Amino acid sequence: MTGEIGPILEIGPICDEEIMKRKTTQDLIPTRHQPTQAGQYDIYPAFPIDDAKIGVGYEALATALAHHNRIVIDGYGGVFWDELQAELARELQWQGVAATWLDMRDTLLPEAEIDALVEPFLGGDDPVFGTRFNGRLQQFFDMAKVAKLQPGKETAVTILYGCGAALANWDDALLVYVDVPKNEIQFRARAASVINLGKSQPEHHKKMYKRFYFVDWVALNQHKAAILPEIDWFVDGQRPSTPIFISGNHLRDGLTRMSQSCFRVRPWFEPGAWGGHWIKQAIPQLPQNVPNYAWSFELIVPENGLLFQSGGALLEASFDLLMFHAHEAVLGNAAAQFGHEFPIRFDFLDTIDGGNLSLQCHPRPDFIKTHFGETFTQDETYYILDCKPDAQVYLGFRDGINPDEFRQALEQSAVAGSDVDVAQFVQIHPAKKHDLFLIPNGTIHCSGRNNMVLEISATPYIFTFKMYDWLRLDLDGKPRPLNIDRAFANLRFEMQGERVQRELLAQPALHSEGDGWRLMHLPTHPIHFYDVFRCELDAHSAVWLETNGSCQVMSLVEGETVLLETAVTQQPFNYAETFVVPAAAEWFRLVNQGETAIKIIIAFMKPDWTNP
Repeated sequence: MTGEIGPILEIGPICDEEIMKRKTTQDLIPTRHQPTQAGQYDIYPAFPIDDAKIGVGYEALATALAHHNRIVIDGYGGVFWDELQAELARELQWQGVAATWLDMRDTLLPEAEIDALVEPFLGGDDPVFGTRFNGRLQQFFDMAKVAKLQPGKETAVTILYGCGAALANWDDALLVYVDVPKNEIQFRARAASVINLGKSQPEHHKKMYKRFYFVDWVALNQHKAAILPEIDWFVDGQRPSTPIFISGNHLRDGLTRMSQSCFRVRPWFEPGAWGGHWIKQAIPQLPQNVPNYAWSFELIVPENGLLFQSGGALLEASFDLLMFHAHEAVLGNAAAQFGHEFPIRFDFLDTIDGGNLSLQCHPRPDFIKTHFGETFTQDETYYILDCKPDAQVYLGFRDGINPDEFRQALEQSAVAGSDVDVAQFVQIHPAKKHDLFLIPNGTIHCSGRNNMVLEISATPYIFTFKMYDWLRLDLDGKPRPLNIDRAFANLRFEMQGERVQRELLAQPALHSEGDGWRLMHLPTHPIHFYDVFRCELDAHSAVWLETNGSCQVMSLVEGETVLLETAVTQQPFNYAETFVVPAAAEWFRLVNQGETAIKIIIAFMKPDWTNP
């Protein structure tokens, strides 16, 4: 198999039926790359591969499959399997192929048995939290029934399709895998057009998300990692009427090259109760018919995808695939510790002309492992990318705080809807552009309004224990859940008074400098396993840096554009874009080709870190 696709077909506009199957203000990703203007933030960053490697549409996909008698079409949760089967069967018939179709869903265990299997991991009535599933995808199926799913006679065409189809272990079968990005799964869940694995009907989208996060995605990711080396064709299934696909060999080759050069993930954006307007103004190509943008998932890799571009066509693959295929190249010395989990997260929290975040803390390491099954916890920092003059950050306790009085005030507020005088208990710090605030686990904190925060953090991202949410409602008109009990099981009340000033406000220091460049160290807390530096380049200057065995996560935090060079690539990155140089690249060069100075924030793993 060569994997050559041929000419890219022009695809018409998205149909109303596709729009109805997703509930979001965000546009469906285009089939073709749409380059941005020089210096403009790119919402569809793509990694280039050779021409004629990506195919578009059911006709082209059917042509790629038509000459095989045994075909297994596996895939992720959230695939529209009925539509895919109907469209592909129609195209195959037009090409003279009358296939027998076998549905993997027919081998699922009864729904009640699956509910019993996953129930221990769903946290009961908790609206947000469960525990990471510790089983396997096989447990959702009657494997005796799976064993009976056999292909037809040697000359007949038989297609087995559905989540887990590769579990049938057909010999000499062509293996196709259909992926759907996790943001699209959530958009589909909000429209009640998808269901959880083993369910017969959709539930409330927040309940489905909890089960996706703690159960479905865990089991499906393990399965996807196991079969990745055997995939013959990989399909991006987020555009229901227009599958985009690539051969498994070319996908794996692209992932290998990516793991040795540099990449950006595809960001996605969400409004929120406290959201602001900086992102809307700075990225005008985003839909503007939203109340605000609270978050940009710049590099929250459990939910981000990677875009590949070939001949103008765009295909998205989940970030998980890069880690399954080449985690050692990406993570270097940290691969043994983190395995397939990428450890560092970058995201934006926009409160410009918005509101305060909730008053919150994150779990201590033992707590997140015991209660949620995570392997490491959510240690954060706030880097102030931009702000207004009155911007503030709430961080650490005031000296002499009485925990009982604080808890009483929070609980009274939760019951009676009364205001909490937060300043009586929590320190409030003025925020300035390029400040770095350190937020080890258990530290009370929140960004105030009028900040554009670049949150640099360990990767876990949903484990926020809200104590006070300023008596506001979420965008759905309901209060957001509070977690006062869990917060008080994790709060570090010793982080108060002068200690906060000494330990949680990073003090930049010159690390090294040369002709037209300076490397500033913004030291993180000893609890943080990652460190932060800022590279400052004068106009028309450059600097060589080494990865030193760690991936390097970067963002241009001042200036229009920076050129990144590695041994195998040159690529410009624009203001506020997040990009990564894997450990295997070994070295890279940052070049300022402009007329004004620029600044790049860099986060990487501490080489000698041990948990204090």
